[in-house]
Order: sequence, then C-alpha cells, then structure tokens
Amino acid sequence: MSSENTKKRGAGILMPLFSLPSKYGIGCFSKEAYEFVDFLKKAGQTYWQILPIGPTSYGDSPYQSFSVYAGNPYFIDLDELVEKGWLEKSDLTDTIAVVKAQDPHDIDYGWLYNTRFKLFRKAFENSNIKEDQKFQRYVRKNSYWIKGYALFMALKDSFKGESFSTWPEDIRLHQKDAVKKAEKEFDEDILFYEFMQFEFEREWYKLRKYANSNGIKIIGDIPIYVAEDSADVWESPELFELDENHVPINIAGCPPDGFAPDGQRWGNPVYNWKYHKETDFAWWVSRMKRCAQLYDIVRIDHFRGFDEYYSIPRTEETARNGKWVKGPGYSLFATIKEEVPNLDVIAEDLGFITPSVKKLIKRTGYPNMKILEFAFDGRNLKKLPKEGEKPNDHLPCNYDSNCVVYTGTHDNETIMGWLSNVDKKSLKEFKAYVDYKGDDKNELTKKMVKLALSSPARYCIIPIQDYLLLGNEARINTPSTLGQNWRFRIDPEALTKKIEKRIRSYCVLYYRV
Repeated sequence: MSSENTKKRGAGILMPLFSLPSKYGIGCFSKEAYEFVDFLKKAGQTYWQILPIGPTSYGDSPYQSFSVYAGNPYFIDLDELVEKGWLEKSDLTDTIAVVKAQDPHDIDYGWLYNTRFKLFRKAFENSNIKEDQKFQRYVRKNSYWIKGYALFMALKDSFKGESFSTWPEDIRLHQKDAVKKAEKEFDEDILFYEFMQFEFEREWYKLRKYANSNGIKIIGDIPIYVAEDSADVWESPELFELDENHVPINIAGCPPDGFAPDGQRWGNPVYNWKYHKETDFAWWVSRMKRCAQLYDIVRIDHFRGFDEYYSIPRTEETARNGKWVKGPGYSLFATIKEEVPNLDVIAEDLGFITPSVKKLIKRTGYPNMKILEFAFDGRNLKKLPKEGEKPNDHLPCNYDSNCVVYTGTHDNETIMGWLSNVDKKSLKEFKAYVDYKGDDKNELTKKMVKLALSSPARYCIIPIQDYLLLGNEARINTPSTLGQNWRFRIDPEALTKKIEKRIRSYCVLYYRV
C-alpha cells in the first residue's frame, strides 16, 4: 500500500458478495449490498474485503474462474433489469417462489446455472443493447479481453460446457481461421456475453462509487494462478507451460505437509515466466491495471509463488514429486509499481515462508498477513524458548505495523468453530494471552476479535461470521474439498444496531475509526 494509506489505523470486514442476503438466491449488487455499506459506515469501518468476483467454473470456487478480467453474472441485480424495462416483474415470479422455499443461508449453484442465464438472455433480447453507444464504447475500451472471453463462453455453451481441452483441434488450438469462423457463427452469443459484462460493470462501479463516497474502500482479491479451463489459457497459451496440444506440462500445488500427506495438486497451469520477462510482464501489468479499475486495494493470493513456486509434472497423480522453481522475484513488482503506481497491494504470505519470501515482501513494501488462528500453538507455555527458536510471527506481540491482521480467512474455521476443535495446549495459551480463564465461547470469540483490533497491525479485517458469533456451519471454504464450499449467506436480520454499535465501540477503543 502507498505511504498515504499506511498512516492511519483502520478496520474492515471480510464479506463475500455472494454471502449477502438477497431474494434471488445469491448475494448480488442489490439494495442489500448498499445497506451493507451503510452498516460498515455506521460501524466505523474503513474497508470491505471481498473474494474474487470472476465467473466461476466447476466447484463454484471464486479462485477458479473462466477469466481473470470478467465479472460473475450471478451478481447482476435482477431488479435493475426490471427497472430498465428489460424484464417484467412477472418474469421473476418463479425465481422468487423457488428462493422462498430454499435455505436463506445457502446457495444452490446448480439451480442458478440452470435458471439465471435464461433471465439474462431474455433481458438481452429486450435491451437492443447493440445500438447503445455506451455499450459500444465499453466493448471498444475492453476489446483486449472481452472479445476473447465472450467467444470462449459462447463456444463452451455450444459444446455443452465441456472443457476446451475436449474441443475439435482447430478451435482448441485457437487457430485463426477457426476463430474467425466461430466469431461469425456465434456473433449473437458473443454479444450476449458482452452484454452481461457491460451490465455487471455498470452495477459494480455504481456500488463501488457509493462505498467510496461513504468512506469505504474495497479490498479485492485475486488468485495468483488462472484456471486451466479459461479464456486466459485458451487465448494466450504462450503465457503458460503448455505442450503443442496446449495441455499443461506442469501444474501448480504445494508439497506434502502434516495436513496433506500427498501434498496439494491444484491443477492450475504454471506460468512461462521466461516469456513474461521477455515481454516486460505485459500480461501481468494488464491484469493489475484491471484490478486498479475494479478495486481500491488488491490482495494477491499465494504471494510466495512469485519467489518460488511448486511445480508438479502433469502426469503425476499426487504432489509428492513436484519441485520448487525460482519465480520472477522483485522484477515483476518493480514493473507493476512503475506501470500501475496507484494500486495498493496486500501480500498473502501464508504457509511455510522462507527468508527469501520475507525479503521479497519487505522489498515491495506491501503489508503481509497475520492470522490469529495460527498464533497459538502451545509454545509459549514453556518457561523459556529453546535457543535459536523463532517466534510465532502470528502472535500480536511480534507484529510490526505494516501488516494486515485477521482472526481467520475464508479458508479457516470461524473462531467459534476453532474454539471447538483447537487442541488443549493452544487453547490454554490463547486464554493466558488474553487473560481469561472461563470457557464461554462467545466471550472468547469477542476477545479474539478485540485482540486483532488492539494489535499493532495497521489494518485489521474481521470475517463477518466472527462478529456474528457463528460456528463452522458458517464456514466459507474447507480446502481440498468439494460440494459444500462458497455457499454461506448471512441471515437477512443479522446486522442489527446492537452489533453495529458493538463493532464501532471496539474500533473507537483501539483507534481504528
């Protein structure tokens, strides 16, 4: 982050867009989003951190998107389409009825996939968008990505959603003649996908402007890698380590550890960093310029991968036989700082962090992350530390100010859930640290939140679940699992004045307002 933004202590809330309440089955750019901004302001907050907002693919993860540039159409507010006259209220009757019968705290992505695009298509057909001059300017301005993305999605529809790796060879390999032929054949479908992106951005910028006008800055989030089945890989294979059939040679992941004996095989293609360097990191500069358009601050996931990344041969079934490979290092960020000087960045540096990663982060000047759930491991119950033993970087007493503290992230248990599952030594250490001997989990959760807010960290982000004292039923993601992730939504009545006042009182107490 820039020096201007690092002078004042501030606080924010982590709330994915999809977790907002709404009458249409998923959080979106509806009135509830604006009401959440109002809540943030009244609660003395400065930041609203969200998760990636790209169109999601298999598994519904926002970290596996069809494009690093595009937005998720599910976030488009259907009421806005009615206001524009592109839909009738009666068009939404069935949707509202189905949602009323659904669990208001859950998201049924399968139902969304099968129903939402039909409504968008009807709105598109009623819009006469092709004649809209603002739309025409938007497409011209974003031609560097939107044409390829829209064609990719139109082709996916024609192939019934199959991965592009299964398409006929000429179009799979993005051959010019095949692309030109597809552009003519699917011109109306391409226009449809451009229409959805135009409406997504119009609504997003409207919401962001409202947030900024109320003193709230948006912290966006981007994964370091792109999905294998994405417009990014299909259209620009030279950016990645692919073979002549545009199949990844090596994929990303992480090595075996105590949590995953076989390591983690993420499946994302790794970058051809030699090519990126030869082109002065043009693709990354473009990506970060896009982030500067969308967000006030951007959190880059898995920052360690820029120093060294774990590369696994595609043919391996586990991550055991991967290896660490040197990444682009500071040269990438020197270029980004020069080309995108007004973008503030948070470095997600979780996991096993080597001295060279710490050196890279320090050189960039970016604030890094501290997680209180990682702070208590029972070591401080010893009378004296062993000679040469490194302190736990996540303990607040070991912070400097240039960092962002969280109670937990979207990948962690809620604090209430953590208290139920943490080992006895770590729990005992935590209680000693906050000077509390009781067993009231509500009180312990509040103490964890206050510990984060009172820490030296200049930025403090608390997941909304921890303010609401929710258990693991409200957990957003359990890594390496499928089916029940990215589905949590808050109760429509959850953000009461009592909670608003409690949050504000904490922030006043610890000079974060």
